[in-house]
Amino acid sequence: MTNDFITNKKQAFDLWAPSYDWLLPSVFYQSIHKRLLEYVDLPPRSHVLDLGCGTGRLLDRLATKFPDLRGTGLDLSPKMVRLARQNNRHRPRLIYVEGKAESLPFAEGQFDAVFNTISFLHYLEPKQILHEVARVLSPGGRFYLVDTTVKSQPELHVTLGSLGNVRFYSPNQRELMGAAAGLACVGHYYLLAPVLLTIFAKPT
Repeated sequence: MTNDFITNKKQAFDLWAPSYDWLLPSVFYQSIHKRLLEYVDLPPRSHVLDLGCGTGRLLDRLATKFPDLRGTGLDLSPKMVRLARQNNRHRPRLIYVEGKAESLPFAEGQFDAVFNTISFLHYLEPKQILHEVARVLSPGGRFYLVDTTVKSQPELHVTLGSLGNVRFYSPNQRELMGAAAGLACVGHYYLLAPVLLTIFAKPT
């Protein structure tokens, strides 16, 4: 079940990759990224991770705002990773790798910040993702989670065509899952309703 779920997601995003930066969602993500950057606070020479990096647009914007930043992007889709490398070939401090968020190929405490933008809804095992994020964050590091939220119930399951099943979580449910992984909620901030940024911190 899990392998089939991941394989189907990978195939969907591989098909989407060639036109990804020209579709309406890309314009939507640009607006979200612009608002997200208003809340990002990074120490000098930060090393950051972008989960579900797609074609690498967020890391590109982060590198513009924080020129001494080192960034790693991870995506399930090899075609997305290939495009991210092409799009950011002028930025040697950014690297992109193929991999699963459920089992991150990184060391404990490797990153000062982790970002996840409009990707959390696709994960079959969100609690495992949060534990992995907590593991690779350095003490005091922050996790910036951006996704559509719901208020009427803890979780909402929806089917989105070729993208399959997705899940949306209430702010309180995000906090509970984060706390179970050892992450403290710093705050919730609406970027574009109903797109919510939740900032978590790993205790020092």
